[in-house]
Amino acid sequence: MVETLSIAVIGAPGVGKTSIIRQFIYNDFSEVYTPTQARYVYRPSVILNGNMYDLKILDVPPISSFPSSTSQEWMDLRCRGVRNANAYILVYDICCVESFEYVKMIRQQIMEHREASGSEVPILVVGSKRDLQRHRFTPRRAVSVLVKKTWKCGYVECSAKFNWHVVLLFKELLGIAVARGLRQNHTSIRLQGALQRNRCSVM
Repeated sequence: MVETLSIAVIGAPGVGKTSIIRQFIYNDFSEVYTPTQARYVYRPSVILNGNMYDLKILDVPPISSFPSSTSQEWMDLRCRGVRNANAYILVYDICCVESFEYVKMIRQQIMEHREASGSEVPILVVGSKRDLQRHRFTPRRAVSVLVKKTWKCGYVECSAKFNWHVVLLFKELLGIAVARGLRQNHTSIRLQGALQRNRCSVM
């Protein structure tokens, strides 16, 4: 039986959430910025350690806060499916400190929600636009230490424009999810390539 994993991708406006997702699925990047106005769902598949997973990737428009209740989630179309996602990718722009503060706020709200429900969920913080690292607001190590040591989250930096570490971040997130018992024990993850439209990646 193929298991479906729901991944919510959240970030402030203009951080490159959609570009990362489209680069991962379609090997596509657009220089034209188009704001995400509504929630969009992508459904690629991956093979991990011989097991196939159908991914449900939620491209979430900027939200003022993480939905604190089921009623709030369903009242706002942008938030549907966010509260009960199997994992989260929180994206910030390494050149924009405000986008990092947004991620900090959303992560804290996710933790509060998950602690209240008694469930632990994988969270991966992603620093986007690595190709602009000369303009970053703080050294990579400072953010990495904070995220990994204090927040206890995974951390990856990537460039959707140059397809750098884009596959790695999804590989990292799936590795965390599997290691926490989402499926069978995590042994190894091999990446062999990606596909066509609604492609199936072998990891």
